Amino acid sequence: MYMFKFEANESVIIEQKQALEAALSSDPKTQKILRRIIRAEIFAARDEVVSNIKFKNGDPRGTARAVRTTVYKKILGANINIFNSRKAHGSNDYEPQRYPSARGGNRRKRSERTATMMSYSPLDRGMILRWQDSGTREREIAFTTNDRRKADKWNKHPNSGYRGSISAGDFFRSYGERAIGRMSDRISYIIENELANIMNIKN
Repeated sequence: MYMFKFEANESVIIEQKQALEAALSSDPKTQKILRRIIRAEIFAARDEVVSNIKFKNGDPRGTARAVRTTVYKKILGANINIFNSRKAHGSNDYEPQRYPSARGGNRRKRSERTATMMSYSPLDRGMILRWQDSGTREREIAFTTNDRRKADKWNKHPNSGYRGSISAGDFFRSYGERAIGRMSDRISYIIENELANIMNIKN
């Protein structure tokens, strides 16, 4: 699952639903207030998820920043997701160290596709988060068979270009659910106070 939704009119404010609907129908400004609250809180929840994502290499390309948010226009709600953005956000110039002369080093020239993916900006690297979350199948690249290439302790898969796979981390479910839960509690408290203020003004 790559998205966690929050819908205020169904989950957080059930007890205040009638009062909320009355306020919304008689005061259009209330919707604007509530959406402002939801927008601020979904951004805070997104920052919580980003801060919890850790990579062994320290995330030099800022991949964790690819976590996205959407605030709904037709209903009171929002979501946190790791889907691809609909627009590109430029590129990054990070270049990892290469070892072309070392055994098992980077001797093959990068493909154009690999170079393009490595240059994606942090905000466009959602697919990396999905790979880390769901895992990948075993990957291989093609080599020409060469009988002189023997299996040894350094090379377990000669002539195969074996690249292994990524195990599913399932981190987004845990981080997303936790952040949305805390967000819901905060919004419930804020909305309760806002509704009390609105009703006091109307009375």
